[in-house]
Amino acid sequence: MPSLKQYRDRIASVKSTRKITSAMKMVAASKLRKAQEQAEASQPYARAMQAMLTRLASAAQNNSAGPRLLVGTGQDTRHLLVVMSSDRGLCGGFNANLIRFVRAEVKRLQDMGKDVKICCVGRKGRDGLRRTFPGLMVDSFVSFGARKRVQYEDADQVAQYILAQFAGQNFDVVTLVYNEFRSVLLQKPVAQQIIPFTATASVSNDNAPAITPVPYTFEPDEGELLAGLLPKNIGVQVFRAMIDSAAGEQAARMTAMDNATRNAGDLIKRLTLDYNRARQAYITKELIEIISGAEAV
Repeated sequence: MPSLKQYRDRIASVKSTRKITSAMKMVAASKLRKAQEQAEASQPYARAMQAMLTRLASAAQNNSAGPRLLVGTGQDTRHLLVVMSSDRGLCGGFNANLIRFVRAEVKRLQDMGKDVKICCVGRKGRDGLRRTFPGLMVDSFVSFGARKRVQYEDADQVAQYILAQFAGQNFDVVTLVYNEFRSVLLQKPVAQQIIPFTATASVSNDNAPAITPVPYTFEPDEGELLAGLLPKNIGVQVFRAMIDSAAGEQAARMTAMDNATRNAGDLIKRLTLDYNRARQAYITKELIEIISGAEAV
């Protein structure tokens, strides 16, 4: 049986841990509110951009000489997965679920005979996938999570890398893989194809209005408009994914720290009960020794 001092030290240690997890929970809750506001503010623009490009693409779908970001390279063999995770841990299964989803996606594509490469945005995804797929990693972006808010400059840096790789004919298809923020308790890994552009590339939204064909007259022509808008759409979609991922990270961290705080409280109760039992046993033992000594005299 542990000594009383060991029990006291253990209780003090768990109490210190509970203070840390409780503080991290409050910090994550504060960051989540800001990240959620930023995510909600970006949704109308991203949906409007998607709707406009869908109308343009439907008008130019019969033009085989359209922009390569729309019509593709004519092949579907080389895939680039841009995986967006967090830079820090202590956020429950946020990164583990994403890594598991990416592994399944890579296996699915490889079983179809595709050549798959991975670019990671976030340290945890890079470290987790590098152990499993060391030969598939082509590049990574880290330290974006150290900022207080997701900056468009960071998303544009990733977007410019994607556009440069596609312009260099290194890949035929580019897909964003990230945790979509749906609620505080639910962050679901999703795959969103951004190159070549498809009308169903945006993340599903039950509240989004249906896009109906409208007899627009475009000036200049659809191809020229798409050539200018499609590269901007890459940045918008990357930015949207980074915002969703940041909000989901804080939600997962808040939930994980809340569970850790509750578990620490339960552990303190059990340890306190064991400490009182051990203390009572020591007191009883000393009383027995005193009584036995008195009787012997």
